[in-house]
Amino acid sequence: MAIQRYLQIHPMDNVLVALQDLAEGTAIVFEGKEFTLKQAVAAKHKFTIQPMKQDAEILMYGVLVGKLNGDLGAGELITTENLRHASEDFRMGDRKTTWTKPDIAAFKDKTFNGFHRSNGTVGTANYWLVIPLVFCENRNVLTLKAAFEEKLGYKVKANNYISEVEDLIGLYKSGADVNQILGQDLLANSTSNEQERLFKNVDGIKFLNHEMGCGGTRMDSDALCGLLAGYITHPNVAGATVLSLGCQHAQASILKAEIEKRNPGFDRPLYIFEQQKEGTEKELMQKAIKATFAGMMQADKNERKPAKLDKLCIGLECGGSDGFSGISANPALGFVSDILVTLGGSVILAEFPELCGVEQELSDRCVDEATAEKFMSLMRTYNAKAEADGSGFYMNPSPGNIRDGLITDAIKSAGAAKKGGTSPVAAVIDYPELANGAGLNLLCTPGNDVESTTAEVAAGANVVLFTTGLGTPTGNPITPVVKLSTNTKTFEKMPDIIDLNCGTIIEGTETIEQAAHRILDYVIEVASGEVKPKAVLLGQDDFIPWRRGVSL
Repeated sequence: MAIQRYLQIHPMDNVLVALQDLAEGTAIVFEGKEFTLKQAVAAKHKFTIQPMKQDAEILMYGVLVGKLNGDLGAGELITTENLRHASEDFRMGDRKTTWTKPDIAAFKDKTFNGFHRSNGTVGTANYWLVIPLVFCENRNVLTLKAAFEEKLGYKVKANNYISEVEDLIGLYKSGADVNQILGQDLLANSTSNEQERLFKNVDGIKFLNHEMGCGGTRMDSDALCGLLAGYITHPNVAGATVLSLGCQHAQASILKAEIEKRNPGFDRPLYIFEQQKEGTEKELMQKAIKATFAGMMQADKNERKPAKLDKLCIGLECGGSDGFSGISANPALGFVSDILVTLGGSVILAEFPELCGVEQELSDRCVDEATAEKFMSLMRTYNAKAEADGSGFYMNPSPGNIRDGLITDAIKSAGAAKKGGTSPVAAVIDYPELANGAGLNLLCTPGNDVESTTAEVAAGANVVLFTTGLGTPTGNPITPVVKLSTNTKTFEKMPDIIDLNCGTIIEGTETIEQAAHRILDYVIEVASGEVKPKAVLLGQDDFIPWRRGVSL
């Protein structure tokens, strides 16, 4: 079977996407007409299907994604020089909440083995947390990390490259010059990261250092307390040790109030120590060490038990996106989202700068006008703040995005939104609130990969599905992050950080539905602790709280 060379994503689109590299002069046949390409078109990039005048609208995914800066003929490559960002305005519209639910027969009776909490949530992992309320305590947190991590069997021992450096030291001492050093073939000495754990039912002890808690705005410190409360009450967390200096903006009383807001009657072990009350570092650290060890003893009593799939809350994320993201991995996640929503589970679609251009569709899908108004208000306020600071959503695409076919924010957004599937929007959540209801939740976060993933987990995601076209190692300390490649080339090039390949959809060897089923089967294995994603194996514990200024 011949591999398809180009694609019209939506019947209304007036550009085609190259699915493979197309040479200048390639004959294109589309809707009974034939024309030739005026320039070479690399895979993932777009070209026109008819002559178009300056300021003409370019449509992709059935929505406006840009306007032309000059006249173009048929078969012209779309570039940043000839296309500028443009998107439709949005307003309160009619409710469009009717949707076609997917067939869930293959999953309706399936379960995963998770950690059940007293508030009814179920974790896909069981971690102990050590958290500083303010950056002043980062050193003490790192001291605890050095004391606990290796001794309890949680230190990641994947390639640390120490032996490679030792080899170079030996060469240097034997008289090797710079060219010999640069030309040396270093033999990788990989070591297993499987260790004997003292606490068999505790997946790890995680240390969440950050640079906030004081010196900024009260809004930032309050938001930090909310974010940290989201992690402490997360179903993947058994308990926490919190270190506070005492005089900072992010007070322990604020943290406790945020914990109660998210989980009334919170009953997991929580130990908070204030250095200015304890006095010496020795007093502080000895108390923290004893409490942490005792807490982990309690955490170890919890064992994995079966849970229905409606206890899954999947965070939807993308990073290092490319021109295939919106036609392979993202719609595959959209199908997974629709299956999970139909089963009664919840999904979180975030990255508001990457929803620019699809606001009307998403607001129309909101279950009621109040929810739609909240979404539109957050989008307008966020973009206005960005523009006031000399930016705007239109500046969201990175150089890598542009190089691989995402040349306007609206193009990027239209593809990114596909992760949310087609179900109604059940709730709109502002950072750092909790997504505590079933269905599709929209969470206000930046497009920044780590800030957004950090926020999705605080909102309750117990698995994160992360699509990438260019490749990224992003992970999270407490929630498994599954990386999915949009194309086979990247999957084969970066197998150490990517878990699943959706390039099969581009190649025509798998449908979106088939890929979605494969993805959800993998999620069940991950949620049950049977498989560890690459980010978990590498100890990729990325954690960046969002300062509520401009971060796109």
